[in-house]
Amino acid sequence: MRIAIIGGGIAGALLALRLRQASRRVEPVVYTGSAADASGASGGLTRAFESDPEACRTAAEGLAELRASATLRDWAGFRETGSLYLLPADADPAGPLAVVDELLPGSAAVLDREGLRRAYPFRDLPAGTLGVAERHAGHIHPDRLRAAALRDPGISVRRTPVLAVTPKAEVRLPGGATAGHDAVVVAAGAWTSRLLARSGLPADGLRTKQIQYTVCAADIRGLGAFVDESTGFYGRPAEPGTFLLGLPADRWDVDPDAVTPDAELAHRTVAHARDTFGTPVEPIRTVASFDCYHDPAGLRLRPVAAGAPVFTFTGGSGGAAKTILATSRTAAAALLA
Repeated sequence: MRIAIIGGGIAGALLALRLRQASRRVEPVVYTGSAADASGASGGLTRAFESDPEACRTAAEGLAELRASATLRDWAGFRETGSLYLLPADADPAGPLAVVDELLPGSAAVLDREGLRRAYPFRDLPAGTLGVAERHAGHIHPDRLRAAALRDPGISVRRTPVLAVTPKAEVRLPGGATAGHDAVVVAAGAWTSRLLARSGLPADGLRTKQIQYTVCAADIRGLGAFVDESTGFYGRPAEPGTFLLGLPADRWDVDPDAVTPDAELAHRTVAHARDTFGTPVEPIRTVASFDCYHDPAGLRLRPVAAGAPVFTFTGGSGGAAKTILATSRTAAAALLA
């Protein structure tokens, strides 16, 4: 069974690996382009807790597998820094916490506002803020993980662009060449909707959006990876003495070949960090990238058209690092079924 996967980012690479692990009769062919992608720029935050119970189970299953496999930890460059997820006062984390405790016993605990202020370097927090602290969380390097996955000898990697795909699972290449497959999965991230449009196929619910973070010199001690659900502020330790910090971007439908840093967003990110931690924060560099978003959000296999063996595997909405291990296994099983 030959399955073409268009896109050699973290989604395409892990899907190819899962297909090989599920059946040696499958021959994944991964077509990669030459452009830089979101996997190379991702902050790689990896945790189990999500405020939505379904998304939480997916993330927790992936983190549990990562922690149980020395090979995956090495491939991904996993760094267990701990993680903190800040919730507004009206949130009820009981359901997701039960999921985390089932899959990663003893990893997560809830702190109230005063407990957060004692344990972490926040200058102030809104009244009623809750925090879910995870011991067994941190970040990975998606670029390293995808490179390791693509080294599997059973995966064919073709470094050539794809011009179009057909409902009959044909891949059209430069020079007029056409390659036939049993199925095609478009996992090209921000380029997915463009490729589908060129192919005359629908891209319902898919949009591109800029993502951006700024690496800063900052003495923020006692804090690992973190996310504030109320503001979208997030970060993680980077090199010694530096932190990767970000706020949500609002540039939609961007051209992935022409993304430039949003200077105003970078300025707001640094100012927000100074206010949040009450310590000097100095920008070093800003990384602007992009991702493919889907409504509803979530990285999963989706059919492009009824009856056609053509699918998309994208729409992770910037959070693929923490879900890719679980979602790639599910997607591979669905393809083989």
